[in-house]
Amino acid sequence: MMNRGEKGPMVFEPDFLEIAPGDRVRFVPTHKSHNAATIDGMVPEGVEGFKSRINDEFETGFEKPGFYGIKCSPHYGMGMVMLIKVGEATLPQSYRTVDVPVRAKPRFEDLFEQAEK
Repeated sequence: MMNRGEKGPMVFEPDFLEIAPGDRVRFVPTHKSHNAATIDGMVPEGVEGFKSRINDEFETGFEKPGFYGIKCSPHYGMGMVMLIKVGEATLPQSYRTVDVPVRAKPRFEDLFEQAEK
């Protein structure tokens, strides 16, 4: 979780992960004021989301196959988002209709393209 990275300001690096069910991901705030939280409407059905505390390193497991949209709560409006693909999964079309901030839309479009390759 960075204030600036390869893709500009307020980014997760990497911003797209493909992992296996049961894998764990560690979110590390390399700069202050970041967290990681799931986005409503962008988690597999039946999965309870998560929200880490600001400035805290956070690790969580991903058990259920599917796609997980992640945001930094304080910087969501600035487009700080990422996408995690767990196992064999097809991106739900409903993810494209989730209401996200204007700056997050182009980043998600790029992530959705990566997910569908």
